Amino acid sequence: MTERVLVAGATGVVGRALVPMLRDRGYHVTALVREPSLTAGTDPDAVVVADALDAQAVRSAVLSARPSVVIHLLSALRASAAKGLEETARLRTQGTGNLVAAAAAANARRIVAASIAFATAPAGGSVLTEDAGLYLEAPDPGWALTVRAVAEHERLALGTAGLSGIVLRYGTLYGPGTHYHPDGLIGSMVARGKLPLPESAAGVTSFLHVEDAARAAVTAVEADAGGVFNVTDDEPSPADVWVPEYARLLGAPAPRTVPSRMVERMLGWFTGYQLTAMRGGANGKARHVLGWQPSVPSWRAGLAASLVPSETSVL
Repeated sequence: MTERVLVAGATGVVGRALVPMLRDRGYHVTALVREPSLTAGTDPDAVVVADALDAQAVRSAVLSARPSVVIHLLSALRASAAKGLEETARLRTQGTGNLVAAAAAANARRIVAASIAFATAPAGGSVLTEDAGLYLEAPDPGWALTVRAVAEHERLALGTAGLSGIVLRYGTLYGPGTHYHPDGLIGSMVARGKLPLPESAAGVTSFLHVEDAARAAVTAVEADAGGVFNVTDDEPSPADVWVPEYARLLGAPAPRTVPSRMVERMLGWFTGYQLTAMRGGANGKARHVLGWQPSVPSWRAGLAASLVPSETSVL
């Protein structure tokens, strides 16, 4: 019998890559969406409609889909910065609660929940494992809200009776539709020389191509293991490496250096934190336990490929 998978967040950047991968492997894929018109181009086998914050609607939608696996990719980060963080926090708390309860009611065997690898506290080495503590007491209210929501999201995904839970902590996503694509928010800033570097640009970013994020979700559907896994590429890089290199690839001006004390005022708290203090995520556990590895091991190759016309891209 064909196994049935429900993807919540099928119209996002990872979901759009994931749905065809699952179908190619023989799964029956149902997309759970709030707006059916947004599924154009994703080509799922079926569509169910529900607002993830409406518990009864989610329950009805999931029961009708009869999935054995539920994949949670929901976010609201396309909204404005503050609103997007608040809405995504609700999706990671209330929305996750609704989704796992519905999955359990539908007798699903597994929930796969997307999380983030860069919610760890800036302590210890520059690249951290899944055992590192989360930045629950971050000084920025928006980021503290985000990290606490991440903690609750992961707790719900891993702690629901009857469900085998697996959490994929994705690195900073790049590829089509992301901020780091050449036409995205960060890509555009780099191209215009508008992303300066602080004097101390030691913050480490672990990148992940959206196609590799989708491949990791397929792996999680089929794996026996549960728990938390960092899903990142093989080249965690400080800001003083990746920003100048991306500028070079784009043929953009070299980023100018500014005093570290000015970064937050110029770029906002989170971007300043990313450039100065953020830690990367080690992917060894995903490699050894899940057998997953990135097909694009370095962001350098991935970003370079994003500048090549799609018909000749190496991705």
